[in-house]
Amino acid sequence: MRRIRRAITALALALALLPAAAGCGKEGSPPVKGPQAEELPTYKVDTGFRLPESPTWRRAERRGHLTVGVKEDQPYLGEKDPATGRYSGFDIEIAKMMAASLGFQPSTIRFRTIASANRETALQNGQIDYYVGTYTINPLRKRQVGFAGPYYMAGQSLLVRADEDDIHGPQDLAGKTVCSVAGSTPLQRIQSDYPKARAVAYDTYSVCVDNLLSYQVDAVTTDNVILLGYAAKVPDELKVVGKPFSREPYGIGVPRHDNALRFALDDALLAHERNGDWKRAYNATLGLSGVPAPKPPPIDRYQTR
Repeated sequence: MRRIRRAITALALALALLPAAAGCGKEGSPPVKGPQAEELPTYKVDTGFRLPESPTWRRAERRGHLTVGVKEDQPYLGEKDPATGRYSGFDIEIAKMMAASLGFQPSTIRFRTIASANRETALQNGQIDYYVGTYTINPLRKRQVGFAGPYYMAGQSLLVRADEDDIHGPQDLAGKTVCSVAGSTPLQRIQSDYPKARAVAYDTYSVCVDNLLSYQVDAVTTDNVILLGYAAKVPDELKVVGKPFSREPYGIGVPRHDNALRFALDDALLAHERNGDWKRAYNATLGLSGVPAPKPPPIDRYQTR
């Protein structure tokens, strides 16, 4: 009976996070399951903003909208309602703040779901103008794309079934099957630092969580804020264990040589942190997973070599 109940729970969670076709971004809707948001913030559009030195901004201005890469299966961060096609979550709100500061109505954003393994390619090929989707800033990625921010500091952790008693941290993963997303930093860390674990990879975390609930894997690993969102969806079935074992600064990915856009986004982040938009957005989205709003990390306004 327990396995049947878990199978039903897995199906319900999978349906709640089922990907849908890409569409235009609209006002965010609350997650299908779990704690629900109250009214989302609104962001004042800087109608006089100009950034002609940015080729990315010029292209967006000509077409009349921004195209933003995001995730669609991360509760309270980047999530797509399969019924309406609407995106919601903290990353989605960050994307909207940035659009307003760049002179675009947030309601005109065209969101595109981009898998972790394809983020750099999407930015390099001009498929998206910027990317907001739990995108860890690291030296290797800085050689391929640019980063504004960081706007949040996360840390890698583990999600297990609620009745799991043997896994309390990464030191307990020997012989265990651990799921993460292809091309992600967490997957690479498990493979390099904990080689006795059996690492498996899929395109989305929702598949990993479904496999966890159906006993096909023993744990899911990624950043703690993502896992807390899944646990908040079905708290009787899932839990996050141990302390974070990494530091993951989330940045906004931009084309590598578009420094004008990167610096404009740095300025926008700082302004929205100071005027309270950042905290209001957090409380309405990511704060629903049970973690109070932290202090935003310092912005790294680095120079490209």
